[in-house]
Amino acid sequence: MTEQLFISILFGTLFLLIIIFRVLEPAYLLLFNKPLYIHWYPFSKKLKSNQRQILVNEFPFYNRLSAKRKMYFEHRVNKFIRNYQFIGKEIAIMEHMQMLIAGTYVMLTFGMRNYLVSLFNKIIIYPSSYFSMVNQQYHKGEFNPGMKAVVFSWDDFLLGHATSNDNINLGLHEFSHVLHFHCLKSNDPSAIVFFDEFNEVIKYYTDQNLNNELRQKGYFRLYAYENQFEFLSVILEHFFETPPIFKTTHPQLYAHIAKMINFKEEYLN
Repeated sequence: MTEQLFISILFGTLFLLIIIFRVLEPAYLLLFNKPLYIHWYPFSKKLKSNQRQILVNEFPFYNRLSAKRKMYFEHRVNKFIRNYQFIGKEIAIMEHMQMLIAGTYVMLTFGMRNYLVSLFNKIIIYPSSYFSMVNQQYHKGEFNPGMKAVVFSWDDFLLGHATSNDNINLGLHEFSHVLHFHCLKSNDPSAIVFFDEFNEVIKYYTDQNLNNELRQKGYFRLYAYENQFEFLSVILEHFFETPPIFKTTHPQLYAHIAKMINFKEEYLN
């Protein structure tokens, strides 16, 4: 192959990709309400065997995935750990911590293409509940956009991770806040889908009749009704922790959440 022919093929491929992204994907998004593709990693990152074993031991979600999707999951966990700084406050950062936190985030965003966001650049971990200077109160966790930080009490993160049927998961809760803020500001395909479906989801908070129905059935804990941000985070905790009950109790709301994060049913079966 001559150099001129190679250059022609390269520019032709680039032109085709531009057409796909600028013309075909918006049409696909409009028709199917999901991005044209989610996972594409030409240089896939792998985990060490002991890291992979942590996923096997700690994440039923990971174990339900096909071999190909497990590779995608591992790549994203690897990228997450490399992309964000982990800071311990009176606690040493251990690899197990990084894996649990990264795995939780990747699980939440697995159906979204742009999963690494710039709204935070560090994860701060305290051994237990900590005193926040923001509102002069003790916290178990928070997303602080000003500091570009997600903060966790490790005791409470572990409790939420280990107890998988009480619909309380600190990691999912705080990362849901991150995702919410990101998708309100971004215009990438996954964020567009998220925002469209969020507008349907939030009706269950703002519409009095729908809100009353939720409260009467009592599936969501009362903290969900504090504001729209807590509403979404609590709902996503329920979505991942007790999906069969959620789907049976509030099938339409469940469907909106699944579309919102482009979640595949086979992950939950």
